[in-house]
Amino acid sequence: MAEKVAKLGVNREKDFMYYVKDGAVWKVQRKQPGVPKGRPEKVADGGVEMDTNYIYFVDRDGDIARAKRAVGGQKRKKTARGKAKAAPKKKAAGSKKKPATSSKKKPAKKAASSKKKPVKKKGRR
Repeated sequence: MAEKVAKLGVNREKDFMYYVKDGAVWKVQRKQPGVPKGRPEKVADGGVEMDTNYIYFVDRDGDIARAKRAVGGQKRKKTARGKAKAAPKKKAAGSKKKPATSSKKKPAKKAASSKKKPVKKKGRR
């Protein structure tokens, strides 16, 4: 499934996210509530030339590994596809559609209560 590209043996620390960018391993502190965003730090230079047909990641051993990128999603079954696209039914030649007339009465509006609900203001969080 995944193949190792470079053996680096990076020691992982808790609360850090490790990723591969331009053939090197970088780490950044995970986002936590109330803590400012961390700055990325270069951990090791893998010297790997990256191919766009693969995704690169740091595996559990601390090495750079890659897996084939899934392009276009998952293939569907042919039987399911045929059932979903059913042919539209043909209308009878002699029947014409009459314009819709509403004979129903609309329900009466309820009287507004004396207390008004507070209006919520939309703003940035």
